[in-house]
Amino acid sequence: MKKLMLTCATAALISTGAMAQSTVVTTTTGTGHAATVQIEPECRTKIRTYVTEHKMRPVRETIVVGQPVPREVELESVPADWGPSLTKYRYVYSGERVMLVDPSTRTVVQEID
Repeated sequence: MKKLMLTCATAALISTGAMAQSTVVTTTTGTGHAATVQIEPECRTKIRTYVTEHKMRPVRETIVVGQPVPREVELESVPADWGPSLTKYRYVYSGERVMLVDPSTRTVVQEID
């Protein structure tokens, strides 16, 4: 029975993996806070290119993953071409790093280096 379940689970993963075009996977903790956001390397490159081409001015405040962004820092909207799964976030450019921010809590959920 275990072998059958493992085979079915493997087949399901393979079949959905071929069709999936997801950019972001968000895992939540028991408290409901986002723990990680995984972004594919191609998307990371696209984000860095966007920030470089648009000559984004970095903020001066210290921005740390897991901590809220100060209220005086303006959050930028994520462009649609970064992928539909990222548009729920906002971002801040801070010292050569793009930080993804949950706009409802202003908490930094991911650093894109």
